[in-house]
Amino acid sequence: MPWDFPFWIAHRGAGKLAPENTLAAFRLGANHGYRAFECDVKLSADGVIFLLHDATLTRTTSAHKQWAQPSDTIAGNHPWHALSQLDAGTWHSRAYAGEPMPTLDAIAHYCQANGARLNIEIKPTPGQDAATGAAVANACARLWAGRSDLPLLSSFQIGALESAQSAQANMPRALLMDVFQSEWLAHANRLGCRAVVFNYALWDVQRVEAAHAAGMKAMSYTVNDEWAVAHLKALGTDGIITDRVDAFTPQVT
Repeated sequence: MPWDFPFWIAHRGAGKLAPENTLAAFRLGANHGYRAFECDVKLSADGVIFLLHDATLTRTTSAHKQWAQPSDTIAGNHPWHALSQLDAGTWHSRAYAGEPMPTLDAIAHYCQANGARLNIEIKPTPGQDAATGAAVANACARLWAGRSDLPLLSSFQIGALESAQSAQANMPRALLMDVFQSEWLAHANRLGCRAVVFNYALWDVQRVEAAHAAGMKAMSYTVNDEWAVAHLKALGTDGIITDRVDAFTPQVT
């Protein structure tokens, strides 16, 4: 399939301007002109895929106030019915009080209805890499059945990408990397990746050329400064994930 993913991608919906990984954040990012979004997903205890970055619920939800035991804040320990009742907006600001965590299904419907593309980071609860990778890939095959605007599935966890590849080989994948590993290209090739998403500081001319020579796109996170954008464009990279949806105009690449 040809690569038609937008160059500019809004991090977790709208960066830091709204509660991350919520529909409110996606709507705000869209209001700033973004038509591609990154989000994080994991599995509930009963197998529902929902948006959350952290392994625990403490930072971005009301769980630590509502549930008494420290173990209660581990997101993957709870069924979706309980998770769906949490407030995922007040931590950010009172304007978003009561905003819930969305399911992947809800985000997929939003993106499809609004002509937006999605980069889904598979963020498993520890020990659930394989189960989460397969579940996300299978859900995406169902949600985007018959469509050409498939999401890009990315992860730092090689086991999650292996499982996604086994479950749905045709679903586009990307290897995420925060600390440079010399075997990055071998891993990406073995996983059949369409892209590599590096911490932006890891890219240099040789690595960009190596990715392109292997038929992969070179993408970067999380890029919030103009000098970094200029540097990455000069290197010939293919996509930028940013928090600064209010600072960069996505149509200008």
